[in-house]
Amino acid sequence: MATTTVAVATMKVAEVSKPGAGFQIIEREIPEPGARQVCIKVQACGVCHSDALTKEGLWPGIQYPRIPGHEVAGVIDKVGAGVSDWKKGQRVGVGWHGGHDGTCRECRRGDFNNCRNLQIPGISYDGGYQEYMVAPVEALAAIPETLSDAEAAPLLCAGITTYNSLRHSGALPGDLVAVQGVGGLGHLGIQFAHKFGYKVAAVGRGSENAALAKKLGASLYIDSQATNAAEELQELGGAQVILATAPSSKAMSELVNGLGPNGKLIVVGATFDPIEVTPIQLISGSRSIQGWSTGTPADSEDTLHFAELTGVRPMIETYPLEKAGEAYARMMSGKAQFRVVLTM
Repeated sequence: MATTTVAVATMKVAEVSKPGAGFQIIEREIPEPGARQVCIKVQACGVCHSDALTKEGLWPGIQYPRIPGHEVAGVIDKVGAGVSDWKKGQRVGVGWHGGHDGTCRECRRGDFNNCRNLQIPGISYDGGYQEYMVAPVEALAAIPETLSDAEAAPLLCAGITTYNSLRHSGALPGDLVAVQGVGGLGHLGIQFAHKFGYKVAAVGRGSENAALAKKLGASLYIDSQATNAAEELQELGGAQVILATAPSSKAMSELVNGLGPNGKLIVVGATFDPIEVTPIQLISGSRSIQGWSTGTPADSEDTLHFAELTGVRPMIETYPLEKAGEAYARMMSGKAQFRVVLTM
């Protein structure tokens, strides 16, 4: 009796076998979505600095092998049981917010961003460094047709982080807002701040980014190597908001005195060393420091629509999936202009 063999559909993935290991390009079986899940045919995935948490094992509890990636843009290929609001062929994105439990105290109060059991693509489950990935419906954001996949991907982490933090900052049109760093986060922060109607001061190290910062929408550029940036901001009346995007606690600490009355330092650049500030610095002028994470998929959609409306776009360098290791090294070098994106 003749036997028939069923061909198993496979895909390429870039996985990390253990903390600190390099990327391996291997083939895996294309996953099937479970209940309340979809399978996404990945078109592009941003390479974010936070991917180091997976690559180097800096986040507790990660199970290996693991596929990083939380700036995912693609098309729904299959839907699992119980999925009615999303359809095959629909363009979707997945950012840092990869799902929430809906039952913890924060979720019950609608604060899904601070879910106690928040899922993160590339950490809690396999992310977007692969040709197909499975994600829960709670993680999905619809992508507007006019944004390309490579443009949309970085907006799902770097974009939403800067857009969402600024729109909740309390700054009003016309206020002085400083953006520390002209890099992967900062170049988007400058654009959003300009489109919000703020007077934007870009703060960077060295003069090489001055022309670019002004092209992106900054009213002025402050070279922190050549001058005291906090004093410069005070001469302008003090910043209502300083968006700290470059992961340098020392640079952030040096800017606190640049805040005006009731000014706020918003920290989005992730680093592990402490920010140094004295109680007197905060008490004087009623200043504050606030950390900010990304946002929910609904916030991602707001970010994408605002970018579509105003022309805000990330500056990107693209690499094929097979060169994930090279792309990651380029991102970590700090020399990329400015977001690195894997394309499938």
